[in-house]
Amino acid sequence: MNTIFSDNLKKFRQNKNYTQEQVADILGVSSHSVSRWECGTTLPDVLMLPEIAKLYEITTDDLYKKNSVAYDNYAQRLSSVYENSHDPEDFFRCRNEYIKLIKQGELSTQDKWTYGWIHMCMMNYCRDTAIEWYDKAVNDGPDIDPQNYRIACMQRIWMYFLLNKGDEIIAELTEKVKGNPDNVRETDNLITALSFAKKYEEAFAVFKESIKRFPDDWNMYIHGGDLCKWLKKYDEALTYYDKAGEIGTYFCDELYSKANLYEDLEDYKKAHDEYMNIAEILHKRGFDVEADRAKEYAKENLEKLNK
Repeated sequence: MNTIFSDNLKKFRQNKNYTQEQVADILGVSSHSVSRWECGTTLPDVLMLPEIAKLYEITTDDLYKKNSVAYDNYAQRLSSVYENSHDPEDFFRCRNEYIKLIKQGELSTQDKWTYGWIHMCMMNYCRDTAIEWYDKAVNDGPDIDPQNYRIACMQRIWMYFLLNKGDEIIAELTEKVKGNPDNVRETDNLITALSFAKKYEEAFAVFKESIKRFPDDWNMYIHGGDLCKWLKKYDEALTYYDKAGEIGTYFCDELYSKANLYEDLEDYKKAHDEYMNIAEILHKRGFDVEADRAKEYAKENLEKLNK
């Protein structure tokens, strides 16, 4: 007779230091029933299996597995499930169980490092997934959706810096610019990467060369203004922002940039006025939510001014 099921019932009970009487009381059956289950004489009702698994902090499948491991708690059991599957849904199931233990203040040393470990595994999964989908978005190219292509490129660059791979992405983008010097977006990406690296002088040199080739690209002038701000060339920064505005930006970019500059300089009156200007423009365009947000920024600057 196959005794795996009955042997597991006994093993899991003993691991929890329960008596047959205690198990019977919790499950609402007689101690004789528990004894017969463990002897293999009878089987529990199938509807009771989830309750038994919950009591022993295992999965229902564990009851039927040869050499099933007895865990200290259900969270540890789910961590082993996640280790095998690497499925995000299993991660969240496991995490939720650990959160219960945290609230109860019942984490052992093993629980603590295991809780860290599942997050480390999930972090690696998220990292790889992020890179995969940023690459897919960038591979779509700029023709289909230029604005979102630009955002995808920027987010991908940011990701590399978060991974301490800034030099790697700068080298990649430098080669792309060399191979395709007339592609404005490649130059845009390189300036973005150099800015993230705080190589402002180098980025500004690339910018100065780029506006010779791309004099009508507003985003380049936003770059120029930002770089000048970081280099403390404030008047020059405003000149470049205004140039971007003359060409026509996507979403009042030059005005937001000027407002941010004034905030950095603690000129809250001018920052307030810029945000109010933005709000008026956005209301006229039908962007009421964004306009209200700009008014909030204006209000914050007015409060700073009146302190």
